[in-house]
Amino acid sequence: QVQLVESGGGLVQTGGSLRLSCAASGSTFSPDVMGWYRQTPGKQREPVAVITSAGSTSYADSVKGRFTISRDNAKNAVYLQMNSLKPEDTAVYYCNGSRLGLVYWGQGNQVTVSS
Repeated sequence: QVQLVESGGGLVQTGGSLRLSCAASGSTFSPDVMGWYRQTPGKQREPVAVITSAGSTSYADSVKGRFTISRDNAKNAVYLQMNSLKPEDTAVYYCNGSRLGLVYWGQGNQVTVSS
């Protein structure tokens, strides 16, 4: 049993910032890859940012230059710093961790950016 606990979502105005946090419970799960995905009604869940245990990162084109993903391997935690937020960023954000073919998801974190 693995739980990914998310926090940090909320409502902000255009141009504002939020920081999302996600941590795996316990010490039995050490993800090789962690990331953030988002989903809006009528659209498939899409990757926003991914980071490996070595620190290699990848970003969706839509968030490059605005979002920064980071992780703390000791805590099995992943973070997403979101700056210059746009209404188009409004979505439910999910953290993700995977290891040895097993994938775990957080419960989802609503981010709403007002015009």
